[in-house]
Amino acid sequence: MAALSWGQVNITTVRVPSIGPPTIGLVDFYGLHKVSESKVRQVLGAREGDPLPHSKGDTEEKLDTISGVVESHLEAVCCRDGNTILYVGIEERGAPHFEIRDEPDGEDKLPEEVTSAYGRLIESLSDAARRGSTQEDLTAGYSRAADPSARAIQDMFPQLAKDHLAELRKVIHNSSDEQQRATAVYVIAYAPKKVDVLDDLQYALKDFDPVVRTNASRALVAFAVSARLHPEQDLKVEATWFIEMLNSLSWSDRNRALLALQVLTDKDDPVLLDQLRTRAMPALVEMARWKTLEHALPAYVLVGRVAGLSEEQIERSWERGERESVIAAAAKKKK
Repeated sequence: MAALSWGQVNITTVRVPSIGPPTIGLVDFYGLHKVSESKVRQVLGAREGDPLPHSKGDTEEKLDTISGVVESHLEAVCCRDGNTILYVGIEERGAPHFEIRDEPDGEDKLPEEVTSAYGRLIESLSDAARRGSTQEDLTAGYSRAADPSARAIQDMFPQLAKDHLAELRKVIHNSSDEQQRATAVYVIAYAPKKVDVLDDLQYALKDFDPVVRTNASRALVAFAVSARLHPEQDLKVEATWFIEMLNSLSWSDRNRALLALQVLTDKDDPVLLDQLRTRAMPALVEMARWKTLEHALPAYVLVGRVAGLSEEQIERSWERGERESVIAAAAKKKK
């Protein structure tokens, strides 16, 4: 499902035509441990059946005045029965904090051939998504879209990454232009030697801009897939920042972190599962309880793995609606 962040567009977003403001089909929450949901709903002033709040910023400012709240974040996600899902993220005082960097202030720019190719890719992917073609192949260690037109553009990126690696790296670290950074992060993932750009992508996971973080997350998921298929590459994607990202105020950050951690834990890794157990269980549990099943499932899978269940047991328990019993099993495992 695509994030509809009050007009923000990235390559994973497809605008849904509508007449008038989108209608809220469901309101869901994360980050609430001490502050009550009823209090947040009262201050939010919007509920199921209402249009989205007119001003995202003004509404967040109101939520920030609630006692015990450090910061809030609203994110609209498409769709539930044709209506918008409104996620309300709350960071409470003393809660885990996902730190992002301030924007850099440099003037580094990418060559025109790089920005032009990326722009054409965005248009091609958007056109493909409107036709229902959203599949991609990550087995090469980077995205290759099912849509032929988009894939043809992506197939140019390995050479572009090789030819302009220094410029891509400078933009990621120094450019004040978030679109330039987002482009650089996407293209650098196609570099011939993945290990050479791993640090740059992991650095970008804490970029100020959400689209940059999304592109970095997507690239690192592809790297993790490649590392599983080709252990001879000696490529290791660290889970640490993805675990931290589970406590982000951004729904998109959390969603991307869940998908990455699913890949990273698809083979039993006691050390990584212990990290999730000790550093991320409250976040995983609340996300596994989300009302939209498609969004809750990735967190539920991770909770099940922490609980020591087999993939078959996780699947059966999900089909039977046994979320709470699996959460309880994971809590016992934690002790």
